[in-house]
Amino acid sequence: MTNEQAAHLSAQLPILIRGIYFEGWHLGNAKSDGRSIEAFAEHVAKHLPPQFPRDPKTTTHAVFDLLWKELDPGLTAKLIDGLPAPLRSLWPAIAGR
Repeated sequence: MTNEQAAHLSAQLPILIRGIYFEGWHLGNAKSDGRSIEAFAEHVAKHLPPQFPRDPKTTTHAVFDLLWKELDPGLTAKLIDGLPAPLRSLWPAIAGR
């Protein structure tokens, strides 16, 4: 996701969640190599707290499902379109176009 997309997404979040979203974020960070589901899941796993023993793919599905339900559909569609093709499949089926 680009910095602009991240900012647009944050504007849709409640203020408390927005703070968590931006914690540790640095403007201009290079994009990760998470172009495959496995690489993305590995990246998610590295950032889950150790006391949160959850499967990273299941966690990603749950977060994307919540975002789909709560965010503006137009913004969500733009976010999905900006993702590498393999990662689009992590969103709920209803989000697909």
